[in-house]
Amino acid sequence: QVQLVESGGGSVQVGGSLRLSCAASIYPVGHYCLGWFRQAPGKEREGVATIDNYGITTYADSVKGRFTISKDHAKNTLYLQMNSLKPEDTAKYYCAADRLPVGTCRLVAMDYYGKGTLVTISS
Repeated sequence: QVQLVESGGGSVQVGGSLRLSCAASIYPVGHYCLGWFRQAPGKEREGVATIDNYGITTYADSVKGRFTISKDHAKNTLYLQMNSLKPEDTAKYYCAADRLPVGTCRLVAMDYYGKGTLVTISS
């Protein structure tokens, strides 16, 4: 059974940083496409970043250069380092996983999601 548990959300001011973590009970974690999605109030969920089996990453245009996705296989943990945060980054952030074929790990809907962690950016 796949379980994804996010942590690290909170409230920060514009320009600040946060690091989200996701503890993943999937084995082996290296065989999964992993990602971060977010959903702002009144908006649809959108893909933020993904990382595939080989460590190749994909980012939404809105976060390129500010966010960094990474994973630690030994700890079965996914991270999202968020810098230069903007008010429009305010959302609930979800960790996601899917056993997608190699080369298809992109910002697409995945099979498994965590319950999310709330990120609020204040000006």
